[in-house]
Amino acid sequence: MPLPQKVAIVTGGGTGVGRATSLGLARLGYHVMINYSRSRDEAEQTVAEIEKLGQQGLAVLADVADDAACRRLVADTVAAWGRVDVLVNCAGTTEFIPFDDLDRVTDEVWDRLYKVNVVGAFHCARAVREPMQNAGGGMIVNVSSVAAQLGQGSSIPYCCTKAALDNLTVSLARTLAPQIRVNGVAPGFIAGRWTEAGLGANYDRIKQSYEKSLPLGRVCDPEDVAACILSLISGSLLVTGQTLTVDSGMMISGFHVKFSE
Repeated sequence: MPLPQKVAIVTGGGTGVGRATSLGLARLGYHVMINYSRSRDEAEQTVAEIEKLGQQGLAVLADVADDAACRRLVADTVAAWGRVDVLVNCAGTTEFIPFDDLDRVTDEVWDRLYKVNVVGAFHCARAVREPMQNAGGGMIVNVSSVAAQLGQGSSIPYCCTKAALDNLTVSLARTLAPQIRVNGVAPGFIAGRWTEAGLGANYDRIKQSYEKSLPLGRVCDPEDVAACILSLISGSLLVTGQTLTVDSGMMISGFHVKFSE
């Protein structure tokens, strides 16, 4: 009797870490639902690459900050393939605001970052609970950041939302056990378009500063983070409530760069 087809949802799945994770899941034999909010062309390109790997993919527009949109995303996935086995909460946003510029941290910034980075992950986890249970179990991975522990990154609100996401990972792991495991990954500096756009002219200087200081000599790329996510999905079934750091040793280097320098 053939094994059932496994199905994954990746929010923010068309770009960066989400794209690399989506392709990695396809290589593991998953059909993949790609969620996007703005990057439609990239999401559709990722679907095309998934299909070249012999799996099925779909791209669906949904704002994870909207609970109804998340429920529709999951319903569309179940309608297409009958089940959900994996959810990767990769959708995220930030504002690049120097830490000492407190007046630029408006209520609107706090609200948007929390709704996407924390509440959005909760919305998606809640929406997949029933179909995962119906499928006999599942796995959720939340993409966090070392900013949660270092208190260093693009902005104070971003750091706070990632710390809250780490707490959500533990809370959901307790709540959804034993059928659903919930873990996280905490990347360090990730090379690529998202960081480059945020740092602007400072990007190369900051990236090079990190590379000189990191024990492993280079910053992360999206594929490094995706490999970490995939290891949690395909590895031991007794890992839950954990956030795994993938940072080239940033957390142990003792080196701090101000993004606003």
